[in-house]
Amino acid sequence: MGEAAGHRGRRPPAADSLPVVAGAAAAIAGVGGALALADIGSPLRAPFTLFFLIVAPACAVGAALRSLDPLSRAVIATGGAIAVDLLIAQTMLALHAWTVRGGVAAVAALSLLLFLLAHVRHHRGRAARSRAS
Repeated sequence: MGEAAGHRGRRPPAADSLPVVAGAAAAIAGVGGALALADIGSPLRAPFTLFFLIVAPACAVGAALRSLDPLSRAVIATGGAIAVDLLIAQTMLALHAWTVRGGVAAVAALSLLLFLLAHVRHHRGRAARSRAS
């Protein structure tokens, strides 16, 4: 009882570490994208770039799915990220325009576009709800 009573009214310790983990993931993904775009040879380039290629589109797809529960959102966002990567790779291969730097840039651009569209849609919906009330 004493241990449970000590945490009453406070967030669990795992909730305090979530922003740290999210920041570390963003930093790793950013470094991966930068290493690939700058064509810097490093042993960290491949794993960090792969992490970027999964995390960037997954965050963009996840931002559009705010109404879902967290587990469903994570599963759908991961599947969507893989689909985005495959569609970009297939399109670039079909056009004979495939390069690693071009693929990473295309994934970054499409992820940014998806994220911005989700952000705009969210704010438009909020503005419409505030006008209606």
